[in-house]
This record gives sequence, structure tokens and C-alpha cells, in this order.
Amino acid sequence: MNYTPKQIVNELDKYIVGQTKAKRAVAVALRNRYRRAHLPEEIRDEITPKNIVMSGPTGVGKTEIARRLAKLVGAPFVKVEATKYTEVGYVGRDVESMVRDLVEVAVRMVKDKKKKEVEDKVMPTVNQKLIDALFQNRRVTTVEVKREDLEQELKSGKCEDEIVEVNVLDTPKPIMAFGGNEINLGSMFDSLQPPKHKKKKMSVRHARDLLLQEETEKVIDMDNVNEEAISLAEEQGIIFIDEIDKIIGKSQATNSADVSREGVQRDILPIVEGSTVPTKYGNVKTDFILFIAAGAFHVAKMEDMIPELQGRFPIRVELESLTEKDFKKILSTPKNAVTLQYANLLKVDNINLEFKDDALDEIAKLAATENETSEDLGARRLHTIMEALLEDVSFNATGEHPMTTVEIDRKYVQNAFKEKNRKFDLKKYVL
Repeated sequence: MNYTPKQIVNELDKYIVGQTKAKRAVAVALRNRYRRAHLPEEIRDEITPKNIVMSGPTGVGKTEIARRLAKLVGAPFVKVEATKYTEVGYVGRDVESMVRDLVEVAVRMVKDKKKKEVEDKVMPTVNQKLIDALFQNRRVTTVEVKREDLEQELKSGKCEDEIVEVNVLDTPKPIMAFGGNEINLGSMFDSLQPPKHKKKKMSVRHARDLLLQEETEKVIDMDNVNEEAISLAEEQGIIFIDEIDKIIGKSQATNSADVSREGVQRDILPIVEGSTVPTKYGNVKTDFILFIAAGAFHVAKMEDMIPELQGRFPIRVELESLTEKDFKKILSTPKNAVTLQYANLLKVDNINLEFKDDALDEIAKLAATENETSEDLGARRLHTIMEALLEDVSFNATGEHPMTTVEIDRKYVQNAFKEKNRKFDLKKYVL
């Protein structure tokens, strides 16, 4: 999508509070991709994305910025933990698997898009199979069954929960291999034998989804899907490498369990620099994939990374700890604000939750104090506080009573955290 950097930041503002520097950095990186796509091919190949490394405490929005960015433009996105990878020669996942994961996401995205395009074409076949299944089902209990009546019932949605028996494709379950990779033994021999079908009992709603998937896959050209997916991953893919500070270790520490840390950095280097990774869908070039790395960098510093890897992350952004003012905004401004989440959840059980402004002030103050006096968990601290605050309401809500309004004000919050406040009062006397 054609978003300007300002529009990207405005969209991110709907979900993430503060962190303007980080938002501007990712917005410019994303816009540069759009600019690059409109250049002549000979110039385009010379311009590679400027990768970003973000540092800051947990819960301040590092992952959320990257995730929302990918969602905004419909780009293939994977989040990987740097600590899961090991140096070549050790048991564990190799760094190339992050590119394979990205391609899997791209294939799924392209396949879903193609399926939507052919849904109308295959739906009559799916409906016919469902009518056949309903006919067999009803014939056991009803003397006279008309297909026309079944067709009308199916269209009106009256039989969505009826259990029917349908013939569906039997797909072998993937088996976990060493290092956490999945291999599908059944799929290795698909080309050698015809696909197997088996009868399964399920609801009409579930059967429609399975049959629709099966019929659309017959129509879709998977070679085209794979080619398009590889191109999408190469040109638009975003890989978010979290906890990158955890693989920064001193090379002298050869006697520790973290012996492969620097080796992982060396293995990541060619992927970020630009290399070709073989996948089951074809070879993938990583030259134009955007890499966003992030870490708290409490113990290790960015300067402790091997110089070559530092050079591949030219844009460095430091995210700030959240203040009391930020917490207040987080509770009230974003589209997915935690207060709205709890209000929607409890509405299911006939509780109309209303948060007063002074209650939000008190919760924000409590979150800021907690982060200052103990471990800084960023916005994740709010989940802990909200769970404790609404524990009684959540436990006693049954949904069997009429709609009840529960007002959360400053006094309610203070009563819920009396013991916590007393603990904070005592801390000022401790030297």
C-alpha cells in the first residue's frame, strides 16, 4: 500500500503509545521500499534495505511496532528468537530456518489470496457435496427427503450445526525432527501414489471449510503460488529478530554453555548481508529482506556485537521506558487498549465495565511505581495490575444475572491495592 511516512506513523499511533523515534525509523524504511520499487531495474538492484536495531526495556513496543508495520502493508512477517539458534555443528535450529519460516508465511498469504479469487467458482461443487452428505444423513431417519428442500436449508444456514459424514483428503500429521524442525513424511511420497481420502463426521460448518480448502487447491496452480510467494518474501519480507542481545557473548568464554553465541552472530551475518537460502519452494535471496533486531541490552551493549554484524544494522533506535503519562495513554488511547479488552470480555457475562478517568490515573501511577521499584516490565505491567484489580468481578460474573454496570474509580483501585500501597510506603524508609 502506498503510505507516506507520516501516514505510517499515524497508523502506528493507533496501537502504540510514544516511541516516536522508532516509529519514524521504521516508517522511512518502509517508504524506501516503495520508492525502490518505482526505480529502473538496474538502479533497484543496487539499493538494499537499511536494517534497524532497537534497544529498550521489555514491554515498551519493540515487537508490536514491527508486527503492526507488517500488518499495515500486508507483508510476510516472522518473529524469531535469537536464543533458539545455535552455531553450525551444535544441536538446535540453524539460522537459515528463519528464512524458510518467512517463505512459509508468504506461501500461506498468496494461497489465501488465490483461494478467495476462486471461491465462487468452486462453491457449487462444495454445496453439492454437502447436500449429498445431508441427504445420506436424513435418509436414515426421514422417509421422504427432497434435495430441493436440503438446498434451501443449506442456503438459509439452518443446518450449520448438523453432523454429517463427508469424504475428505487424509493429510499426514507433521513429525518433529531434531532441532525443532517439522517434516511431513507423508508428503514426501505424494507424487508416488494417489491421494488418500477418508470419511469423517463433523458439523456442516466445519465440513464446508474443509471441502472448500480441498476444492480450491485443485483449481489453484501451486507452481505459480510458490513463485509469487518467493518473490513476495524476497521483496516485501520482514524478519524480526528478538533477544539479539542474548547472543552477544565474549569470545573468551569457551568453557561456558554459551560457547556458540558468537558463532550464531557469524551465522546470521551472511543472511543479513544477502545470500541464497534453499527452501522446499525454491531458492530465496535475502538481499532485500528487511531485518529488524531488538533487545533490552541490559548486560551486553550494541558495541559488543561482532563489527561485521553491527555494520549490517546501520539504523539504531533507543526506545524509552514508559512514564506515568504514557501508561494513562495506553489505558485509554489505542484501539486495542487493555481496558477495552476487559470491558468486552466481561460484557459476555452481562457486566458493563466503566473506567472513570481518576481510576486510569491511579492505575497508571501504580504501574509506573511498580516498574520503578521492581523489574521494569513496560506495558506488560498493566496486565498484572488489571488481572488483580478485576479478579473479584471476573470470578463472580456468571452471565446468569441481568446486565450490571460496575464502575471502576480511584477509590475502587486504592481499595484493591491497599497492601501494595503500604509496601511502597515502607520502601522509602529502607536504605
